[in-house]
Amino acid sequence: MGARHYYVYILASKIGGTLYIGVTNDLIRRVVEHKSKFIESFTEKYDVARLVYFEQFDDPENAIKREKRLKKWNRAWKIRLIEQHNPNWDDL
Repeated sequence: MGARHYYVYILASKIGGTLYIGVTNDLIRRVVEHKSKFIESFTEKYDVARLVYFEQFDDPENAIKREKRLKKWNRAWKIRLIEQHNPNWDDL
């Protein structure tokens, strides 16, 4: 069995728009779920489906710790993190 990976990701509604931070073990599947809007959720309500940032981890504990840390950051820090790696807020 191959090594599992875990991802912390940030979705945005648009450049400078509403942000959502999550954690998953299957980034592609999770982003498709957000984009499809099949489940009533925060991301569906606010049309937050553009993947603008992600980090990969080898274990779930570190991924969850990072997600919780990022959620506590103020908005300016989150925007700075996104723009350092994805200045045009491209949908990754």
